[in-house]
Amino acid sequence: QVQIVESGGGLVQPGGSLRLSCAASGTIFRIYTMAWYRQAPGNEQRELVADITRSGSTNHADSVKGRFTISKDNAKNMVYLQMNSLKPEDTAVYYCNVDLFSVKGRAPMWGQGTQVTVSS
Repeated sequence: QVQIVESGGGLVQPGGSLRLSCAASGTIFRIYTMAWYRQAPGNEQRELVADITRSGSTNHADSVKGRFTISKDNAKNMVYLQMNSLKPEDTAVYYCNVDLFSVKGRAPMWGQGTQVTVSS
């Protein structure tokens, strides 16, 4: 059974930094795109923060460009989100999404989310 587990969230002051981690475990034959989404309080939809393809190409939302950086470790099936210069509007639950191929076929898998709160 495949599991997606995020970690690294917490409370941070404006201007501070956090690093989120996401681990994909289980019987995984191939990982395609790995991504971070977030859902702010009161919003029904999750927005894409950043993603990274199998080849390593990255994409960052305009709202986080220059502040957040996505990276991955293929050997460990992990993806990271380095968040610098955090703002109160970055407060949200951050979710990891991994497009992978397992015994059940190809499907995007979600983690349970990790809370990031930016407040003084």
